[in-house]
Amino acid sequence: MIEEAKTFAAKAHAGQKRKNSNVDYIVHPIRVAETLREAGFREEVICAGYLHDVVEDTDFELSDIERHFGEEVKRIVAAHTEDKSLSWDNRKKHTIDTVQTASLEVKALIIADKFDNLQSLNEDLEREGNAVWRHFNAGYEKQKWYNESIVEVMEEGINQENVPTFFHTYRKQVKQTFD
Repeated sequence: MIEEAKTFAAKAHAGQKRKNSNVDYIVHPIRVAETLREAGFREEVICAGYLHDVVEDTDFELSDIERHFGEEVKRIVAAHTEDKSLSWDNRKKHTIDTVQTASLEVKALIIADKFDNLQSLNEDLEREGNAVWRHFNAGYEKQKWYNESIVEVMEEGINQENVPTFFHTYRKQVKQTFD
């Protein structure tokens, strides 16, 4: 099922590029899924890593995810999927609220996504400097608020011994990027 999810995501994102680059978009879901695999998450969560942006950024719907990968993968993807009809602030507040109350698996998917986005942002900052912020609808201050808010709530409800290592790495990266 994991290879099927990777192939499905690659086809769904075909022709898409990462923001500010010529890098194929599929590189991002691959890195998210790999982070989840390395942390030892189960197959359904890894599949959701590949598929997490399919509903937001392509013509596919949650029903397509369910038909191909089952209810559980659809549930995890759905928990991560933003409602693009809402404002940026409302979408991000909803994600923060989701991270605060979600299961470890949903939290892990969201943090793996944010972690990879932040790694890409740091590469862009090295290359472009602060000019990179002009590519964002929400600039430095809002990105700082969003990432710091995620960090504040991401470990709520999780026993410390169950917190994935990449959560700690994300926390450090947020501090380095925005301090």
